[in-house]
Amino acid sequence: MLIDVDILENEIIEQYPNVLDILLRDNTTEKNIIWATSNYEENGILYNSDCHILLELITGDNGNIILPRVQKNKLQQQVRSKEMAEVFTPSWVCNAQLNLIDNAWFGRDDVFNTELYSSEKDNTWQPNPEQIVFPKGKTWKGYVRDVRLEVSCGEAPYITSRYDTTTGLFIPIEYRIGMLDRKLRVINENAHTKSEWLKAAQTAYKSIYGFEWQGDSLLLAREALLITFIENYMHKFGEEPLLKTIQFIAYIISWNIWQMDGLKGVVPNSCNKKANIIHELFGDYQATPVCEGCVADKILKHNGTYCLIMDWTRKDLESNSPGRKIRFIDLLKKQGK
Repeated sequence: MLIDVDILENEIIEQYPNVLDILLRDNTTEKNIIWATSNYEENGILYNSDCHILLELITGDNGNIILPRVQKNKLQQQVRSKEMAEVFTPSWVCNAQLNLIDNAWFGRDDVFNTELYSSEKDNTWQPNPEQIVFPKGKTWKGYVRDVRLEVSCGEAPYITSRYDTTTGLFIPIEYRIGMLDRKLRVINENAHTKSEWLKAAQTAYKSIYGFEWQGDSLLLAREALLITFIENYMHKFGEEPLLKTIQFIAYIISWNIWQMDGLKGVVPNSCNKKANIIHELFGDYQATPVCEGCVADKILKHNGTYCLIMDWTRKDLESNSPGRKIRFIDLLKKQGK
């Protein structure tokens, strides 16, 4: 079982066959996610920003290529902050902000924990030791189903807090404060059989979404969600879940935590700017396509590849199986954006 802050890709391959392949999948392009960062180009042409993150590039002798931000050197952190506005929030700040959401949902304060502030040391929190009590008209299953989204999620500290992204300190299950962590706590308190627990956990994962531009951060986020599932199952039942169960959770994660340019709703760098050769009677000439969305800053007018996500509450129109693919921007249309 993987309990380190840095989840090693070699260990995922060894312990959980085919899972890393699933976590590298981009379900929009039906290829692997791309690097979408120039930080790795010194390792060779296959590490260029627009190249796909292939299994062999991050495993074997390359198993330590991708590291959490807290383990990157200071220069790399500064470059990523400058170029991509990459900033990671301390866990106590994530907790305070997420508490505001739950305060509104439950209609009372200090549901999952009590925030502790100190002028002499880092701020922290104390978990509520009692089982979570739900208000009249609301249930634990309703809380698990409630849909949450982390935008520009990075390594997903608002979704699961396996470690503090600013200090690198591992956080025990009982002290975790992410949106998914809270759902899993509620499930651990109320679901007592394996079948009931797994059904509720799958619902929790299907209700949590997040998108990220940079491929390395996206993979780290997906890995964190996967290991969080395994850790909670072991915490509850004292053994690891079946491989097929882990693979299905990885499949859900590959849909719900996806790679996207959040300002455009498309796969990063996919808007077409390459010159096309036009063949006419009096000769050939180059025509450079113009992306109306990029020029006019209109999110519904891009010529790039709009990202697909899964609506798990509806069935596929052709196969009638659970889950319907939709474009993320179509959700914005419904909101009148």
